[in-house]
Amino acid sequence: MKERYDVVIIGGGIAGVSAALTCRNRGKSTAVVANSSETSSLYKAEAITNYPGILSASGREICALLDRQLEESGAELIRGRALSVMPIGREFGVAVGSEFCMCSAVILAAGITREKLYPGEGEYLGRGVSYCATCDGMLYRGKTVAVIGSGEEASHDADFLESIGCTVLRMTKALRYEIRGGLKANTVVAGEEEHKVDGVFIIKDTVSVTKLVPGLDYAEGGIVTDRQMRTNVPGVFAAGDCTGKPYQLAKAAGEGNVAALSACAYIDNKEKEK
Repeated sequence: MKERYDVVIIGGGIAGVSAALTCRNRGKSTAVVANSSETSSLYKAEAITNYPGILSASGREICALLDRQLEESGAELIRGRALSVMPIGREFGVAVGSEFCMCSAVILAAGITREKLYPGEGEYLGRGVSYCATCDGMLYRGKTVAVIGSGEEASHDADFLESIGCTVLRMTKALRYEIRGGLKANTVVAGEEEHKVDGVFIIKDTVSVTKLVPGLDYAEGGIVTDRQMRTNVPGVFAAGDCTGKPYQLAKAAGEGNVAALSACAYIDNKEKEK
């Protein structure tokens, strides 16, 4: 992972790959942040029969082609979980796991997050709830925190928090979680048990696109964009399922292309203004 790219694309499905290919064809340094394709809903599709140019293919076959195209395009594929996109001056800082990079433009192509938020998760995000131990762990040094998650990353983050002096409650098996508090989160309900904490780290495979970019407009099940796939945040574009229905590959591919063209034009205009 380099320190800086022209464009960072979040999502490695049809929309993300379409955007990456166009960005590379326009000569832009490009990174694609994505989980393994095996975790996508496309991968699980038995047969795709309505995509132009392909008579029939399984989702697994299409995902393999997408990975190959990305590799051959020269775009850098970063396997991991995008945690946040923060405007920093005229650029953006993108946190991916424990790493961080800068870019001139961001394209959101992360699909839809079907996993529901825990009660209190959205309300207390940034007020005691975090998705990144590396980013926010030092704020809780010497304090008690809960880590909710059962995967390898959750275990790694819990180990890290303990290494910097936190008392860590590892929560992996409860059927129900809820975050409560006042001005800040101070209680985690795990099943029927309540635990007093100073902070909560929630480790999931993906972060909802609605939480990635501060101030992003979202309505009727999707990110709000214009016909150029521009969002209300200058320099941030969106494409594919995350912009709403219909959830179709052809729509995602077209939007990815348009978003990339708009992102490239945005970067070129910024360069002229210097």
